[in-house]
Amino acid sequence: MQSPDWQPTASLEAMKARAELLSTVRAFFAARQVLEVDTPQLARYGVSDPHIQCILVPGYGYLQSSPEYHMKRLLAAGSGPIYQICKAYRDGEAGGRHNPEFTMLEWYRPGFELNDLVQECLALFAELFPDAHSKTYRFRDLFRHVTGLDPLTANDSDLIAHAESRGAPKGLNKTAAVDYLMATRVEDALPDEQLSVVTDFPGWAAALAQTRTDNDGVTVAQRFEIYYRGLELANGYQELTDAGEQKRRFEQDNIQREAHGLNPMDADPYLLDAMNTGLPACSGVAMGVERLLMAQQGSGKIHDIIAFPWPRA
Repeated sequence: MQSPDWQPTASLEAMKARAELLSTVRAFFAARQVLEVDTPQLARYGVSDPHIQCILVPGYGYLQSSPEYHMKRLLAAGSGPIYQICKAYRDGEAGGRHNPEFTMLEWYRPGFELNDLVQECLALFAELFPDAHSKTYRFRDLFRHVTGLDPLTANDSDLIAHAESRGAPKGLNKTAAVDYLMATRVEDALPDEQLSVVTDFPGWAAALAQTRTDNDGVTVAQRFEIYYRGLELANGYQELTDAGEQKRRFEQDNIQREAHGLNPMDADPYLLDAMNTGLPACSGVAMGVERLLMAQQGSGKIHDIIAFPWPRA
């Protein structure tokens, strides 16, 4: 008997919705004179972030987990505002909401402060989700409201114990416990039909964002995320522009990677050279196109959105 696995998992209606969404996105940026660009999906260097694992292509380098490094090189070369819709790849990310190959929308705005970019994200979402309203929360306030614990000042043991009481594995440190509670408790507490903007993440979660000292004297990341219908849709930064600090973070990432038994990743010298030349002050954001479609379609399964997910690719 013939197997049905040759068939797409996404319906024709879902594929049409995808085409319409991409058309809306391109029209949105064309109206704002943001240039669409194209960068390599296969390159010599991958990211060092311990939470993201690149797919190695022996003899060539890595399938890119994001176009970020190359887009920042374009910014340093004077591109001005740019966006890209491209494939991205991440090892080990497969399941109900993940596929190792997915489509990413990423854009950068020289001269934009972080709130300017938040407002532009919400303007795009007004076209994609016209009935949704938005509300903004500080990470610290939201976390404390839901869990009763301040993620920045609570005792490590209290945060870890609270995470373990909610099913977290033993042996987590404070930052991992906060991440676990954010993913399993705090995000779940956000209203489904509201675009929830979360800002001022803990300083340890800065990744490639700048940091600042808040009104309480605590270091926070100049970073935001936007959630809707139980999905994280956007992850944005006030971008780090200091090459020396970027190099230090690459080194710190590798210390963490080795502590978790992960292979170290070489720092991308092209990115560091571009930053030394001069990356303009800018903010940037990344969105998963499949996540946007899942939110539009009210689907909790990425297989409903991708024609041929990994098991049928």
